[in-house]
Amino acid sequence: MDEVDLRILLALIRDPRIQVSELADEAGVARNTAQSRLRRLQRSEVLREGGRDIDLGVLGYDVLAFVTLEVNHRELDAVITALRQIPNVLEIHETSGRGDVWVRLIATDTHQLQSVLRQILRIKGVTRSETTFALHSHLAYRTAPLLEHYAEHDH
Repeated sequence: MDEVDLRILLALIRDPRIQVSELADEAGVARNTAQSRLRRLQRSEVLREGGRDIDLGVLGYDVLAFVTLEVNHRELDAVITALRQIPNVLEIHETSGRGDVWVRLIATDTHQLQSVLRQILRIKGVTRSETTFALHSHLAYRTAPLLEHYAEHDH
């Protein structure tokens, strides 16, 4: 992975339907270079299943954690706004049941994860956290089977 690969990935995230010529412009390379880089990213499975899902493990982000937060409800909007500012936060969901907010975090190692967790605990309104580590991912986020089922049965 180099700077060109990262620019390509960021362009794909911003616009998943970007054309290769636009991708080349965004990355500052020739069209053929962008096309070959895109193919290489797909072959190496940095881009999974030919789509726009990126394997962050390739970039060294190997620690995946799920954090349940208890939050002072008066501060909920401010907590969510603060969480959005942390680059390691991949998802934020307001939940029912045990805890108020569920956060999916990624880190390069447990030291970085601890640093991010401390940053989260310093957010005004966060009263408690519970962290669960993912040991192995058996199924990444997907939508194709559901859409295929819907196309066959639900309409």
